[in-house]
Amino acid sequence: MKRTHATMSNHHHISNTQQDPNPQFADPNNDPNPNPQSHPRRPRGFAATNSITTAAAGGTGTTTNKSRKEREKEKERTKLRERHRRAITSRMLAGLRQYGNYQLPVRADMNDVLAALARQAGWIVEPDGTTFRQSPNTATNNMVMSVESPVSGSSLRNCSTRASVDCQPSVPRINESLSPASFDSIVVTESDTKVDKFTSTSPMNSAECLEAGQFMQELHCGEHGSSFSDTQYVPVFVMLSSGVINNFCQLMDPDGVKEDLQQLKSLKINGVVVNCWWGIVESWVPQKYEWSGYRELFKIIRDSKMKLQVVMAFHENGGSDTGGMFISLPQWVLEIGKDNQDIFFTDRQGRRNTECLSWGIDKERVLRGRTAIEVYFDVMRSFRTEFDDLFTDGIISAVEIGLGASGELKYPSFSERMGWRYPGIGEFQCYDKYSLQNLRKAATSRGHSFWAKGPDNAGYYNSKPHETGFFCERGDYDSYYGRFFLHWYRQVLIDHADNVLSLATLAFEGMQIVVKIPAIYWWYRTSSHAAELTAGYYNPTNQDGYSPVFEVLKKHSVTVKFVNSGLQVPAADDALADPEGLNWQILNSAWDKEINVAGQNAFPCYDREGLMRLVETAKPRNDPDRRRFSFFTFQQPSPLVQSAICFPELDYFIKCMHGEINYVDS
Repeated sequence: MKRTHATMSNHHHISNTQQDPNPQFADPNNDPNPNPQSHPRRPRGFAATNSITTAAAGGTGTTTNKSRKEREKEKERTKLRERHRRAITSRMLAGLRQYGNYQLPVRADMNDVLAALARQAGWIVEPDGTTFRQSPNTATNNMVMSVESPVSGSSLRNCSTRASVDCQPSVPRINESLSPASFDSIVVTESDTKVDKFTSTSPMNSAECLEAGQFMQELHCGEHGSSFSDTQYVPVFVMLSSGVINNFCQLMDPDGVKEDLQQLKSLKINGVVVNCWWGIVESWVPQKYEWSGYRELFKIIRDSKMKLQVVMAFHENGGSDTGGMFISLPQWVLEIGKDNQDIFFTDRQGRRNTECLSWGIDKERVLRGRTAIEVYFDVMRSFRTEFDDLFTDGIISAVEIGLGASGELKYPSFSERMGWRYPGIGEFQCYDKYSLQNLRKAATSRGHSFWAKGPDNAGYYNSKPHETGFFCERGDYDSYYGRFFLHWYRQVLIDHADNVLSLATLAFEGMQIVVKIPAIYWWYRTSSHAAELTAGYYNPTNQDGYSPVFEVLKKHSVTVKFVNSGLQVPAADDALADPEGLNWQILNSAWDKEINVAGQNAFPCYDREGLMRLVETAKPRNDPDRRRFSFFTFQQPSPLVQSAICFPELDYFIKCMHGEINYVDS
């Protein structure tokens, strides 16, 4: 709407050509019935600024440009405030869930928080928001909260609500003096996360008061009794050593396998898990598959009357469970890699990682005329045809699809062969030419072709977040470019899972498909979550990095297998790790999307207390919806029968999972 200004002898008028507040200047064609009592609305915000500036400048063209710049600045400030608000809300909700026994959904809003607080204070809150007292005699104590522990069944008193307040991070403040150009990279500031947020001196963390809302409760053998009898039944599978099949697809020790299976059967396990290595079955010639060793192994398992889960392992392995035997990718693939090294993941220094194929060639015909996903599909189809009898008879109960490094859906950003050591942040793996072409295409379509590059200030494998310009507080990860790059990086991971699972569900129609999700818990208590970012999970403080991934997994009706560390990290941990917080986020995000969840231990052996933490995660007894794992895969030491320490602990663990035993002092 165009405004004209006139200076009069007695008054200064700002008149509008479409609506004149003074009837004597009104246009009779536009307003035949002018109202002499009407008054103009006083311009506000940018409109007022624009009017005054225009009057002072005499209506010059510079006013429009200034107004546009002001609007852009205000939009950025609004976005910043909204990000701060969401970050604060998410932390408040996390604290209430973890420390206050409040059952809140993952995407809870402030209405859910108010309702939970009101119920805690003794009020009745109906679904439509109607709120009233439960009874006139209800007494409310705002300082002391009594929690009924599901562990011992006794009332745990003397739990000060001040502890939950102490566990909250300080409220971040926006520095309004910052220039508009700096608003883009501002993130939520945390105040000394090492001390305040996870202090061990809080009475809510003491032995006298357990948090009933935590999935991973502290279990002290000498102080608390914890019964798992009559709890939900969780099937337990044990993963067999990968070394039972050699590189020529031969069963190494049939008698030893039979002995192991008899030992496992005596523990009443539900079945075993076997890795089927791509590097073994299609090792020398493309599309020539060798399954003889697996056929012999599966016959022994079948004769033992045990269930079987198989893993389509499309990565290499040199772990301790192979008995010193290195399992590489197929030799014919490595031969192609000598001439075209870009088929492998590549870091910023140009070093190639042969652990698995780059996702950049999923649809590139560089593998003797086939794409990577076609190669994966041919292996899966061959397996389905070869062992059709086991599928028909129900011996094979599930098929796990390897989607990345270590068989997990992640980039190989923590490769020890590249020098990585815990708790390094890792490095982005997107520097092969096919991935860079994809990045260049995405940047060009966004209109910023100069964004077609990886971050140059993201550190190295063993860097810490605060040592880099990308992952530090207010770092570039939250800039326009940083958000673009991380969205693209995650989308490549999601597209890879979508492409492979589309063919997996076709090859194994009607079967339970399993996908393994990593546990990247170090640097979880920082704003950037740097280690998760390099692995492909865009999960900083102001983002939910797992929900978009689970949307795709739900599309294919898969079961999510979460690798659970089972660790209890001290509050003063230098890596700012939070395994329990990560457990809570992943499990609730998956369950809220109605996805089946299974579990697997990250380390081959635990003491009894560590195993009990795994049980608590598998079937949280304080979950009102009584959700539990579909099954649990136990990664055993190798060989199992020689482990005098872990064997009795495994027996105890299985009985707890099956709900057949009480946890008592030993």
